[in-house]
Amino acid sequence: MTDRIRIEGIYKVFGRSPQQAVELLKAGETKESVLANTGHVAGLTDVSLAVPAGAIYMVMGLTGSGKSTLARCINRLIEPDAGRILIDGEEITSASEARMREIRRTRISMVFQHFALLPNRTVAENAEFGLKLRGIGAKERREKAMGILDVVGLSAWAGHLPSALSGGMRQRVGLARALATDADVLIMDEAFSALDPLIRTEMQDELLRLQKALKKTILFITHDFQEALKLGTRIAIMSDGKVVREGTPEDIVQNPKNNYVAAFTRDVDRARLFEASSVMTPAEPLRYGTAVTASILSVGGGPMFVVDDGGRVVGVVRTDQMQDVKDDVPVQSLMTQDYEAVCSTTKLAEMAGAFHPDRPMAVVDKDRRFMGRVDPLQVLSRIGTPSARSSHSKAAGY
Repeated sequence: MTDRIRIEGIYKVFGRSPQQAVELLKAGETKESVLANTGHVAGLTDVSLAVPAGAIYMVMGLTGSGKSTLARCINRLIEPDAGRILIDGEEITSASEARMREIRRTRISMVFQHFALLPNRTVAENAEFGLKLRGIGAKERREKAMGILDVVGLSAWAGHLPSALSGGMRQRVGLARALATDADVLIMDEAFSALDPLIRTEMQDELLRLQKALKKTILFITHDFQEALKLGTRIAIMSDGKVVREGTPEDIVQNPKNNYVAAFTRDVDRARLFEASSVMTPAEPLRYGTAVTASILSVGGGPMFVVDDGGRVVGVVRTDQMQDVKDDVPVQSLMTQDYEAVCSTTKLAEMAGAFHPDRPMAVVDKDRRFMGRVDPLQVLSRIGTPSARSSHSKAAGY
């Protein structure tokens, strides 16, 4: 997957002589020692990231970690003091101010925590505001704005002022305004953190729904690890202006690598994070209509699934059926329908309800093509909590 954004060794120092502080940081001085010796505050220290096109990339950290500073460096609302930022290969850290204005109008849109709507403009006027700045004609920009408002479910409110809307609806207007510009990159800085918990969950679901259709590249800033896990394709965790862990949500939870990251992962519901593919054992299937022998069946090391010519699961040969096979036997004579099948993207929490003693479980893709099988003990190991083991222990029967 192509990287839409590349961040290479970015430093940001707040103070009158930032270059002196940057050199000290590059030489290995700590943020604390730089502050003590120069009076300068290191906002970012040697930050490097690659954001794939079409990803929801979460930058997560506590207050003061540097995450919002990084977001503002990407569109140069804050000027970095060293390093490079590239969008689709174009280095924007050296771009002229005129070029940056064009990039902000056409390539990067920003969604803020507190909506930043124009209170005396209607919902439609707010949604089309970015297009107006680009010089788009009134008719064209209104048509575009109304189309996006329909996508986010607010077309009926086009003529209302923001004051008539709930917090969640106002945030949808902010999102519509960003989407209306057709920008490649959306930067969402704590975009949902000011919302009530229920509305926040609804907005998270709305963003995931929109992303399936629009496939934007989204850099999402948050201090909420659960939000990062729910939305993120990849997550970068920051502390004291540095990236201390980067990876997929599953990888970070499974392997935090340091105590700071482990503190965030401690209470994560792994059953709702990990998918069937993460506990799947790849296995060679049997072909329907072929003959099998005892030696063929012994290779599987467990129940063997039967697939048709398209690779779709049509049955299973269980381990207790293999024991008496001596000569060539048609596989369909051994095959039963006594199995379960789950999609590779099914969460472990959902899988638990499908487990039954003595019923093998296959993992399939969205077209029901066989990918592998699941041992219930693998699921319990991945969930990794005593309560999970207790509640699902009877699933380990086959």
